[in-house]
Amino acid sequence: MKKAFTLLSALCVAFAASAQSPAAQTDDRQAEGYRFTDHKVVATTPVKNQHRSGTCWSFSTLSYLESEILRAGGAPVHLSEMWIARHSYMEKAEKYIRLHGCLNFGEGGALHDVTETIKRYGIVPFEAYPGLEYGTDKPDFREFSTVTKGYLDAVIAANAQKGAPLSTAWKRGFNAILDAYFGPLPETFVYEGKEYTPKSFAATLPLDMDNYVELSSFTHHPFYTQFILEVPDNWSWDTVYNLPIEELMQTVDYALENDYPVAWSTDVSERGFSRTKGLGIVPEENIDHMGGTESARWGGLTEAEKQAALYKFDGPVPEKKITQQMRQEAFDNYETTDDHGMVLIGIATDQLGNEYYKVQNSWDTVPPYEGFWYFSRPFVEYKTLTVMVNKNAMPKEIRKKLGL
Repeated sequence: MKKAFTLLSALCVAFAASAQSPAAQTDDRQAEGYRFTDHKVVATTPVKNQHRSGTCWSFSTLSYLESEILRAGGAPVHLSEMWIARHSYMEKAEKYIRLHGCLNFGEGGALHDVTETIKRYGIVPFEAYPGLEYGTDKPDFREFSTVTKGYLDAVIAANAQKGAPLSTAWKRGFNAILDAYFGPLPETFVYEGKEYTPKSFAATLPLDMDNYVELSSFTHHPFYTQFILEVPDNWSWDTVYNLPIEELMQTVDYALENDYPVAWSTDVSERGFSRTKGLGIVPEENIDHMGGTESARWGGLTEAEKQAALYKFDGPVPEKKITQQMRQEAFDNYETTDDHGMVLIGIATDQLGNEYYKVQNSWDTVPPYEGFWYFSRPFVEYKTLTVMVNKNAMPKEIRKKLGL
């Protein structure tokens, strides 16, 4: 009798589970939180820590190039982020002075600043130039940024008052500040028992800086042309290639599927970005765009309840369908800003089959994914400013349209 009762109870439970409504099943899966399955991940070097410095552009692009070295069969290497930052600061200072201070002078930069610096000056490993001469073991630019901008503004103000030519000393003075905070630039160094110059070391790496191109997708410039992306951190006024968003995403997918990483500049100021969850999403707030069961589920909530549920990050939610017009409007309205640089290193799905990109960040090996993050496909479609790819990682028909 006890066995029969137990069997009957089990059957009832099984029947109840099988009869559960689709909406209830979705709720159960959401209650489990986000569970990701990686389907494609390229080789990477360890996650770095930019700490209190706005040099994500240097950290991300060098991590990208380090992955490119691995892809090409080279040995793992940690390239010096501060070597890049130091050179960029000097060039940015010259342009800031030349433009009488009418230029964004700050810690930010762009992906192409790294490749252009390597072209001009070469590169060194981190061991040869840590660039930490101000008493900490991690980058901390709080004092440095105030000092450097204050110096340049003083040079401009002094010469505006007296109406005289600039002195021949200001560059030496600024360079001395850079030496004090970063350390003098080495002309030669020894790495793994061999002596190099920065350019001879760069020549040993399986990298060709001319192979790297930057792509974007906006309608205020013609597609399949180059344009200067109008964001403050593009202080060098370098150009990017313009593609329709569908072809930009096609390029990203093609690169990752063929074992190429993708450097990525994006906006992380949205509510759909969560530091604690290691996640970026674009929740759909208009229930008219949802399916039947989802629409019914969300339609019963008040506006406050809906907002709280959409941004609770406790499980997958419906996301917006991104269009070219949405991207453009967000950029024109300052909703999409040039905030952060990272590296797209993989393709994943959540437990409901929604697509995500696995991303390498430079905020240390923090939980929940040890310094890696997951951004939904709609987030990448919506909030991408630029990507950098090896032109050999692009579909041939798209390369042809760009004349590459």
